[in-house]
Amino acid sequence: MTAESAPALPLAGIRVIDVATVIAAPYCATLLGEFGADVLKVEHPVGGDALRRFGTPSQRGDTLTWLSEARNKRSVTIDLHRPEGVAIFKQLIAQTDVLCENFRPGTLEKWGLGWEVLHEINPGLIMLRVTGYGQTGPYKDRPGFARVAHAVGGIAYLAGMPRGTPVTPGSTTLGDYMTGLYGCLGVLLALRHRDRTGQGQYVDAALYESVFRCTDELAPAYGMYGIVRERHGPSHNDFACPHGHFPTKDGKWVAISCATDKLFARLAAAMGRPELASSSTYGEQKTRLEHRHDVNEIVRDWCGSLSRDEVLDRCYETGTPAGPLNNIADIFGDRQFHARRNLMAVDVPDTGETVIVPSTIPKLSETPGSLRSLGPKLGEHTVEVLSELLGMDEQQIAELRQKRVI
Repeated sequence: MTAESAPALPLAGIRVIDVATVIAAPYCATLLGEFGADVLKVEHPVGGDALRRFGTPSQRGDTLTWLSEARNKRSVTIDLHRPEGVAIFKQLIAQTDVLCENFRPGTLEKWGLGWEVLHEINPGLIMLRVTGYGQTGPYKDRPGFARVAHAVGGIAYLAGMPRGTPVTPGSTTLGDYMTGLYGCLGVLLALRHRDRTGQGQYVDAALYESVFRCTDELAPAYGMYGIVRERHGPSHNDFACPHGHFPTKDGKWVAISCATDKLFARLAAAMGRPELASSSTYGEQKTRLEHRHDVNEIVRDWCGSLSRDEVLDRCYETGTPAGPLNNIADIFGDRQFHARRNLMAVDVPDTGETVIVPSTIPKLSETPGSLRSLGPKLGEHTVEVLSELLGMDEQQIAELRQKRVI
């Protein structure tokens, strides 16, 4: 399919201003950009987004995190602390569909750019507001980061060995990405509402809420029975057994999940011990849960007698749900990732550098997303945007630059 015949991306014609920093709200803008939105990354002229300095340095002087996560954006530098910068921002807002921000509550209002002001300028504007605790409540003025959100939202307490130190639940930025996803959902819902009514609205997203919403029955189990879930280590046996991570002979790990009796029978067959799945032993989930330590020990001993590949081959042969605990080197060699094209090699302009980044998801059958560019240089598109959208000439732009407004 040629570029001329390719269908327009779903969000073509939608303009987004990303005035946020680091990951959560900017990730929403990134997702919108992958599916066709024109994303203007508004940054302070000095230093720009802190994400430019977060992670492994690139040859260009920013970081690999920036190159990957600020993809498909046009960088525009504006100093919002200056009246001239505020005026320019308001002019851009008048031509914008979505604004993504993640300052503490009251910050944009202090600059004269609060929701009421922007909504009056553009009644159809959708404004995503991401903070640690939301725009309301007793904690709304506290600073928020994903690590703290994991703690407050309840998942950090569950990560680690029983009675041991709670550990980081996966990535330290997990809550940021989760909130970016929820924020993106909110924006799309708000755009749908605007299609029907013409009216914009703001989306209030809190980091801790995104984390808390993904805690299955944690709340109802406590509310009804006073159950406080504790740390389980590599196995989680409240609902199913075996259901956890098991070490293999070659020092690697596998994940095995037997959520039903039928699946446990498959695992027993893979282990060469079908009698374990009989009704007189561990064939019923209730029995396995009552004897979870014995069952886990049997599975642990079996996994420890084989290499990871041997365990997985036997599980796959019987249809037992299992998989490797991949590190990033494993992922780069994984056939599934290659078959699905989950990794993309992209050249960095002017450096000769090639960066491999995660590709665009989800995969739409008719209008899939695209990665058109990596994170831009600071202010790379300022002149382009000010002339294209606001009709400024070279002299006007030069004067703004001299005043350090842009």
